[in-house]
Amino acid sequence: MGCCESIFLTETHPEKLQPQQPAPPYVAVEPPPLLPPAVGPEPTQLGEMVSTFSEFSFSDLKAATDNFNSNFIVSESSEKALNIVYKGRLHNRKWIAVKKFSNVAWPDAKQFVEEASGVGKLRHPRFANLIGYCCDGDERLLVAEYMPNDTLAKHLFHWENQTIEWAMRLRVAYYIAEALEYCTTKGRALYHDLNAYRVLFDEGGDPRLSCFGLMKNSRDGKSYSTNLAYTPPEYLKNGRVTPESVIYSFGTVLLDLLSGKHIPPSHALDLIRGKNIILLMDSHLEGKFSTEDATVVVNLASQCLQYEPRDRPNTEELVSTLAPLQTKADVPSYVMLGMKKQEDAPAAPVAPAAPVAPQRPLSSMGEACSRMDLTAIHQTLVMTHYKDDEGTNELSFQEWTQQMRDMLEARKRGDFAFRDKNFKAAIDCYSQFIDVGTMVSPTVFARRSLCHLLCDQPDAALRDAMQAQCVHPDWPTAFYMQSVALAKLDMQKDAIDMLNEAAALEEKRQRGGR
Repeated sequence: MGCCESIFLTETHPEKLQPQQPAPPYVAVEPPPLLPPAVGPEPTQLGEMVSTFSEFSFSDLKAATDNFNSNFIVSESSEKALNIVYKGRLHNRKWIAVKKFSNVAWPDAKQFVEEASGVGKLRHPRFANLIGYCCDGDERLLVAEYMPNDTLAKHLFHWENQTIEWAMRLRVAYYIAEALEYCTTKGRALYHDLNAYRVLFDEGGDPRLSCFGLMKNSRDGKSYSTNLAYTPPEYLKNGRVTPESVIYSFGTVLLDLLSGKHIPPSHALDLIRGKNIILLMDSHLEGKFSTEDATVVVNLASQCLQYEPRDRPNTEELVSTLAPLQTKADVPSYVMLGMKKQEDAPAAPVAPAAPVAPQRPLSSMGEACSRMDLTAIHQTLVMTHYKDDEGTNELSFQEWTQQMRDMLEARKRGDFAFRDKNFKAAIDCYSQFIDVGTMVSPTVFARRSLCHLLCDQPDAALRDAMQAQCVHPDWPTAFYMQSVALAKLDMQKDAIDMLNEAAALEEKRQRGGR
């Protein structure tokens, strides 16, 4: 798992399809401006039944969600958030996802209906399709197919039994690229805030793109709710989303799939420029991926994340690049995800647990990080010295050159400066040690990370903590340091998630007697 999930809405909803079949032609369902409540089926090219786009009454949606009961919330945000997604069940037993906007989000009813109707025309197997809306007084709601098998973020960042295998990650990338290409061909190229929470899994485990991203959260609202580190640079300049902005966001999803972490693009690009592709890859894949295919995806991600919008690929190029990488077309998605195929969603709605601070006892390092006590972290790192570096380097006699002695001398000077709290000098000395590259030391990265924090450089601190994890993937200290850096970057939810991961790794170590 590893670094950084972000703070977005998890918008969950569905309909199952045959895996790896080519996208069918567009099937338009033309709605009148306001429709009576109706959920009539419309067959698609794959022989499935997709609901027509309809107007729902507020009373029906209120009943479906048990009066918008907080236990029915399936989005990542709390019930106090402005826009919330609920799970609901209609009288015909069909499961739906209901997005409820704040009362001031869309004051113009006609504009809301027009926007919703435009999205409602789209029908594609790579989407969790929009099947209706409600515009009743001040109430504004969207109704979509419900997806019962969680989000990509859950499967990548918070998996329990198994991580997503490489072939499935390639399928996710390909399917989402197909969804974006379909939108482009239908004149709806703008997708707002594309991220791992917008990718949902249906009954058969196939990935779908949430239709909710095709509408902003309000008439005049922001198109990106994500941390600024993941926002397209041109959006930061002018506040406008363009088709090229969507490509940039797709690049961040590719990074998620490659690394199993939510890595800020600037940090990932540093690794790519340094040709450290292996360091970028998710360690939980245990090397079970094609280096050639990974290189293709890394290069594609790099192209998507280009600073200049004109230098990014278009959606057609995304599809054509990813299509040849699909090597398990005959294996159903639910098999690759290691789960049973669902014929229907579970009867009892359960709200996902919000991230909380770890309940298990923390080590002295964990306690210090949870309090963001940099002085206590410093004391712990000094006392621990280099005992956690054992096994990360095996050197032959021939490697003990003058360069090696100079490098170790630089580390020694860094250790003295670190102990004496001369943190700027420690950064310089540790950087000399790291730049030689003959030895790698997770402890040096962790120490330099703390030095950066104490020098008010949280971005550099996060980068070093991530490097420590790359060297030593199951080292709790690397995760703890990421937690502190993320908190300093004002990414509180990610920081708590990382703290939980570190505590779980410590508990696993203790059970293993390490």
